[in-house]
Amino acid sequence: MILKCRNAMMAMNKILLDIILEDNHVLLRPLEASDIDYLLPFSIHEPELWKFSLVRANGKENLENYLRIAMQAKENQTEYPFIVYDKITGQYAGSTRFYDINFPFKTVQIGYTWYGSAFHGTGLNKHCKYLLLQFAFETLGMERVEFRADNTNERSKAAMLSIGCKVDGVLRSNMPTCDSDVRRDSIVLSILRNEWFDEVKENLKIKIA
Repeated sequence: MILKCRNAMMAMNKILLDIILEDNHVLLRPLEASDIDYLLPFSIHEPELWKFSLVRANGKENLENYLRIAMQAKENQTEYPFIVYDKITGQYAGSTRFYDINFPFKTVQIGYTWYGSAFHGTGLNKHCKYLLLQFAFETLGMERVEFRADNTNERSKAAMLSIGCKVDGVLRSNMPTCDSDVRRDSIVLSILRNEWFDEVKENLKIKIA
């Protein structure tokens, strides 16, 4: 059984090498440390993008640290970060990633998602989520895709509900925030494999058409 799980993990890790996901609106490619040049304008001019983030990327030093942590997690095969390119505007828009990848349990989380304010409300996020969910369920064979957010982050909660997520519950005092004396409650949402194929995929496809 252990050997079978190990072989499955090796096969899946091979699939995760150099993923590129794209449609007519967006392209998601592996995030690299050199992408700092594309992301730095957001870091300097829109520091509020990381208000709810545990790892902030506001300012060049924080962005360098953010990228360094992401690259290490990718090397450890626990996370897979992407940079997001908006084909409509011809500009890089932000970043997102798979994390807490658990092949034996067939679960994964999607998060660390942020986009520049100019890309909010443009449909970009729904295109990204469609591609990520399709890959998770149809290529990786996941049974559950989970999402989490600060329970006070109304924008993130609305975005997750709009793509078809269901609320599992709230984890009270779940983790620290960048404000050392404050802990956050985390809302947990998810989409299950049967929900993806039964309704979420088609509904999301209609929304991005």
